[in-house]
Amino acid sequence: MSKKKILIFDDDKTILEVITIIFEENGYQVEISETSHDILEKVAQFQPDVILMDNWIPKIGGVEATKLLKNNEEFKNIPVIYVTANNDIVALAEEAQADDYVAKPFNLVDLEDKVAQYIK
Repeated sequence: MSKKKILIFDDDKTILEVITIIFEENGYQVEISETSHDILEKVAQFQPDVILMDNWIPKIGGVEATKLLKNNEEFKNIPVIYVTANNDIVALAEEAQADDYVAKPFNLVDLEDKVAQYIK
């Protein structure tokens, strides 16, 4: 069975390291990106099962990046979980057309559960 793939967009290196370790230990294949302007290329290349998207990410930001994906026929069905410390997380996730959201600072178990929900 092939590994489930998770693509993480976040510009916080510490968070990227922690999430990567956790998900790799759980048997996922993890790819990370610190910018989101080339989201379509990254997704086409990696073909992730789930995407974690930070709000404050360089170049175009999480909302715009997620919209690009959700308005793309080929990729719109890939679940995007919005991850941010913003107080308006619900509104932002909705605007971005994300499938779900997790507030920072997050509980790793919650994050793992959310991802597991979307990985069929």
